[in-house]
Amino acid sequence: MGAFPLTRLIDRAATIFLVLLGAFAIAIPVLNLLVPASSGLHVSTYLVALFGKYICYAILALSIDLIWGYAGILSLGHGAFFALGGYAMGMYLMRQIGSRGVYANPILPDFMVFLNWHELPFYWYGFDWFLYAALMILLVPGLLAFVFGWFAFRSRVSGVYLSIITQAMTYALMLGFFRNNFGFGGNNGLTDFKDILGFPVQAEATRNALLVTSCLALALGFLICRAVVTSKLGKVLIAIRDAEARTRFLGYRVEAYKLFVFTLSACMAGVAGALYVPQVGIINPSEFAPGNSIEAVIWVAVGGRGTLTGAVLGALVVNYAKTFFTSGLLAPYWLFMLGGLFVAVTLFLPRGIIGTLKYGFENRAAKSAAAEDALDIEPATAPAEGAAPQPSAAE
Repeated sequence: MGAFPLTRLIDRAATIFLVLLGAFAIAIPVLNLLVPASSGLHVSTYLVALFGKYICYAILALSIDLIWGYAGILSLGHGAFFALGGYAMGMYLMRQIGSRGVYANPILPDFMVFLNWHELPFYWYGFDWFLYAALMILLVPGLLAFVFGWFAFRSRVSGVYLSIITQAMTYALMLGFFRNNFGFGGNNGLTDFKDILGFPVQAEATRNALLVTSCLALALGFLICRAVVTSKLGKVLIAIRDAEARTRFLGYRVEAYKLFVFTLSACMAGVAGALYVPQVGIINPSEFAPGNSIEAVIWVAVGGRGTLTGAVLGALVVNYAKTFFTSGLLAPYWLFMLGGLFVAVTLFLPRGIIGTLKYGFENRAAKSAAAEDALDIEPATAPAEGAAPQPSAAE
């Protein structure tokens, strides 16, 4: 009995996913640090940072799949939580620069000196400590999601109306962060990072450590999501997704379940943004753009909504395609190709890549089993004593 919850949490598909992720987290640093640059197997530092960015996007996609695929909450503003986590990490990294900035001010970041700020704003206090920054990475997105969800779910806002409100939320935040007097760098954002935990951000070893950390965060996020969706909580979430009114009629506090999973998803998105910033070297208000949140939803749709592994695969596939097609002659047509991909998946693969493979094989197996059972059907009740036996179909 004690092994059953673990067996349910780590099934064959989850095991394969975690093994592949672990192998990736080991192989990339080895090929970057130990294989000579002259070898064809060498992985450049640029690719290490690029793969790390993809993994952060996969965590974001996983967080969206948790609420959309299993609770039916379509958020078109999850990029806001991603960006808030990124800004929390960026503030920590800016505080680590100290007097090494352009203006050599040990307290104020360069953009504050340029804008004639005379003292550090109170909401920047504490960000010179990593543990405080790590707390803010979880607390700020989680608190925003809790407050937003408290009002939205208690008012029973759902469907397309909730999607529009989440999109309006992230757009409002983008407009606010663009302002110079907001205290977050305005249009330029936060950049020119030097160190993280005392290690140079641009060093090869640091890049690889960030990649491995991102893979560990993805594995942990995947296990948390699996623990949620395979528990009784997950069954209630699916019931809310499929029949919210009936679930509420049965006595379940639908608002509380939605609020919990929405807040958890926002915290995961914040962690993804925090790991993203030191690997790309900048965070600015464009991360709040509603188009980024919509694109993240497309990742989940392409990979397979409600499958977890499909969300990860969709993020990796779409972003690799974006990297490939946005260079050269095809660059101006990337958005058209992305839209065409979404339409094609919606029409021909409504369950996404992984969803089609999973549910397609399950349906085929169910039909095969039903056909085999149909060849050997026994009567539901035994014939009465003395009654003549009924002829079989073969006779």
